[in-house]
Order: sequence, then C-alpha cells, then structure tokens
Amino acid sequence: MRHAEHGAEESDPAVGFDRQWECGLAWQDDAGDGESICESFQLLQIDMGCDNPKDLPVGSGKWCSRNVLRKQRHWEKIVAAKKKKRKQEKERRKAKHAEDKGAAHQHSKRVLKAITKERLLAAKEAAPQLCVDLSMTSHMTKKEISRLAAQIRRLYGSNKKAVKPFWICLTGFVTGSPIYEECLRMNDGFSNYLMDTTQESYLDLFPLETIVYLTPDSENALTDIEPHRVYVLGGLVDESIQKKLTLQTAREHSLQTARLPIPEYMVKAANVKNYHSETLAINQVFDALSTYYETRSWPEALKAGVPPGKGYVLQETAK
Repeated sequence: MRHAEHGAEESDPAVGFDRQWECGLAWQDDAGDGESICESFQLLQIDMGCDNPKDLPVGSGKWCSRNVLRKQRHWEKIVAAKKKKRKQEKERRKAKHAEDKGAAHQHSKRVLKAITKERLLAAKEAAPQLCVDLSMTSHMTKKEISRLAAQIRRLYGSNKKAVKPFWICLTGFVTGSPIYEECLRMNDGFSNYLMDTTQESYLDLFPLETIVYLTPDSENALTDIEPHRVYVLGGLVDESIQKKLTLQTAREHSLQTARLPIPEYMVKAANVKNYHSETLAINQVFDALSTYYETRSWPEALKAGVPPGKGYVLQETAK
C-alpha cells in the first residue's frame, strides 16, 4: 500500500512538486534569489486560490500543478539569466581594473616598494647625481623656505617614479636649520628618503671638473646629460629671485654652468600680462632633466618641465 502511495506521488506532478517543496529542494541562488523565488511561488499559489495542490479536486489540482511548474521554469530561467549577468559584470569590472592599472597582474605594495628601492640604489652607482645646494637659504623668508621644502618633496616624488632615476643629494643641509626643520615638518617619512643629506658643501664632496651648476643666467645651453656628472641646483624659490646670485656663486669657484635650452626650443607666447620667465622651481627643472634623461628629447623634456604660466610654448606648437 505504501508502495502504491509512493507511485501515486511520482505520477502526480502536484504531489511530486509539493514533496520537493517540503524537502527544501527549491532552486537557490547565491545572491539571495532563492528566497525571493520561494515567496514568488507562494504568491502564485495564493493568486490562483490553491494553497496546496493536494487539497484540490483531481482535475483542478493537476491544472494548478502544471501552471505552477510552468511558472517555476520561467523563474528558473530568470534566475539563471541574473547569475550569468552578474558573472559577466564581475568579469567586466575585473578587466577594467586591469586596464586602468596598465597590466593584468599587479605587484603588491611591498614588492613595488622593493623594486623602487632597488632602482634608486642602483642609480647611486651609475646614474648622474642631482645635488640641491641649500647653502643660500639665509637669503630666503620663512614662507619661501616652506615652499622650498615642498619643492624638495615633489622632486623626490618624481625621481621615485622615474624609469631612469638620478641619485639625489642635499648639501648644506644643516641639522636644526630652518630648511631642515621644514623638511621634517612638511614631508612625511623624510628621514627615510633614499637620498644623501649632508651639512657639507658640494664643493668639498665632488671633483670640481665633474660639477655643472644649473642656473637660468648661464650663457651655455645644456645639450646632454652625462652619467658621471654632478648637476647642481641652487635651492632658491621664485620669490627669491636675486639676479645672477647662482651664477656668481658658480663663477667664484670656476665651475661649469649651464641652463635649460628654453630659447633654443621654445618661443614667447602672446599673453595678456606679457609675462615670460625662464626661472623655474627646482622640481620643475628636475622634471625637465628627468624626462630628457629618459627620452633624449628636449622638446619632450621642456614640455614636461616648463609650465604654461611661464609664457613659453614649443616652437612647433606656436606654428
């Protein structure tokens, strides 16, 4: 008898479906769609007036079961479509993330930090040295010293990102001096910067014949960057323009001087203020030097280092 009842349950779709419902075999979805489907089936049964297919007459019960099963298959397709759409959206976001980062696989922050450190330390042995002469900060106001400290931070940040970095050295960096205190105050992790800092003068650290003092007042245009040269920047900011101060400093010690080849590759642009200046912040000069060292193109270098506010544009742009 129990065998016959079991056979009846298998032949009756309503009973079979109800058995599945009671056993918890309703379709589930990892995003919570299974719960909404169950509610939908219950609502469908209520709307048709069939709380339980077994309680209905045979004819209407079968009709109700077929209708529920049909709607069940319909909702099953909707759930499958939603799952497929979510999977496609996840893959799209993953691909976009990889594209934004420029590579399908990204290193961890620890690995990237180690790569940067290795690249900078390698520059100490073979790359050109970029020296910032801080011996002239006595000519500057407190505000100007703060700006200089910010420029040093930007300069170091650009060097860290460079494919071919320089090795940076701060000379005349006296412990307890205003520029020393500002660098520590304004620049997080300054004491861990991968560069040399010293109270000594660059004149006592490097052979004089290897030094090239970069000053906008020089008559000599810089034509190339050589690996075994030391390029010195005077630690001054725009407000501290004292005509030919850096040039006089270099001449006093018979140093070779050079300037960025701005007149050779750029022309004065028409502007309302008629303002044109070849004097750049030290981080802007560095951006030009770094770009040239990587690309060997002065137009590209000057485009990177000379901001539009200086009143100059590339000759090819002006045509």
